[in-house]
Amino acid sequence: MPLTILSLPLTRVLSAAAVALTLLLAPRPSTAAPTLNVAVAANFLAPAMEIAKRFEDQTSTEVTISSGSTGKFYAQIQHGAPFDVFLAADSLSINELIEQGFAVASDHFTYAVGQLALWSPDPARLTDQETAIALLENAQFDRLAMANPLVAPYGAAAQDVLTYLGLRSAWPSKRIQGQSIGQAYQFVASGNADIGFVALSQIIQTNASVQTAGNDRQVRGSAWLPPQSWYRPLNQDAARLTESKNPKQAKAFLQFLRSPSAKAIMARYGYPQ
Repeated sequence: MPLTILSLPLTRVLSAAAVALTLLLAPRPSTAAPTLNVAVAANFLAPAMEIAKRFEDQTSTEVTISSGSTGKFYAQIQHGAPFDVFLAADSLSINELIEQGFAVASDHFTYAVGQLALWSPDPARLTDQETAIALLENAQFDRLAMANPLVAPYGAAAQDVLTYLGLRSAWPSKRIQGQSIGQAYQFVASGNADIGFVALSQIIQTNASVQTAGNDRQVRGSAWLPPQSWYRPLNQDAARLTESKNPKQAKAFLQFLRSPSAKAIMARYGYPQ
């Protein structure tokens, strides 16, 4: 069955009612096969698509993926958005949803650990850590993109790095902020910003061999990977949601997410296993 992907609008946030209505009114397969609605943090969209396709190939379950910021999904789930599974970009959101009764503790685990990258499409721009830090300290760029720290864990991590470097409030006129790490990436990819803090998984060359050491990974353009001790851990948690209409399929998908097949896909995108 085809994999359906719903990418949340980047310039506005759909109301919970609109999200619910869209999913509830979406046409169902004529075979009445179960459809699993999975909310995926923007940084994990590419591996999630591959994992979902592999899961579909092995089951009779159709997977619909919605991609956006963790903070927006968190709010939508609280207001009844009909998702079955939530793959967040942090652990806090899932833990709070469990405490509030919106997610199931027994079907909750860390599925990936993310890594932040400062990225430029120019292969010669970010050659090493010294060059990257000097570029930031001397404001040697026109625009820098990052995700909103209030709703996106990768945005909060980027803010941590800038705080560590003493640049938390530096050059406000040169910053461009997206509502998710996906939008931050698009700002740089489209040329609206010349550098930006993105997720390593968004820029890694997945058809190349992935090394275990940070800067040895092959990326499009050039990138600097800030030391992970400079920002809060990007432990990304998954959970089945309490109001899931397809709990059996949701459990199966989460189990598949922990399989060697899924882990191999994640490794290609730079998520250590």
